[in-house]
Amino acid sequence: MFFVSFVVKEKGMSIIAQLGEGVLCRSAEETQAVAASLAAILPPDTVLALRGDLGAGKTTFVQGLARAWGIEGPVTSPTFAIYAPYHGARLLIHVDAYRLTDAGAGEDLLIEDLLESPWCLAVEWPERIQDTWWLQDAWTLTFESLDDTNRRIRLSIPKTP
Repeated sequence: MFFVSFVVKEKGMSIIAQLGEGVLCRSAEETQAVAASLAAILPPDTVLALRGDLGAGKTTFVQGLARAWGIEGPVTSPTFAIYAPYHGARLLIHVDAYRLTDAGAGEDLLIEDLLESPWCLAVEWPERIQDTWWLQDAWTLTFESLDDTNRRIRLSIPKTP
């Protein structure tokens, strides 16, 4: 179970509203707790585009999603394998596009063949495969390293017509 120690800015404020303003995380545990809070309300079949520098907390966030959905075992960045599927209460597919160089290379991964509802696709380095169809309506989480331990996470959700 996660202990949520990040500061609630306003009583009753949803995790989406908090992330929209930016949530300060002071440790890996807090980053995972924020991810668990989002996992609890994340709509099924959602793509998360995780933006941020190396070491900004993207993989740590994915670990929090995995734990919230009952996924056990190690969850690491699939830098060399490009993606890794994890099965729990929700299928989590963790993509690390760092080594991809073509903006449309995401299409070649055939990830859509793996998607079985409910799923979440968490994509690190989405800017490297920005032309991939499944990133078009992604929720974007931006990770900012403030210093050695503090991170700020912000969420942007695309407007639907």
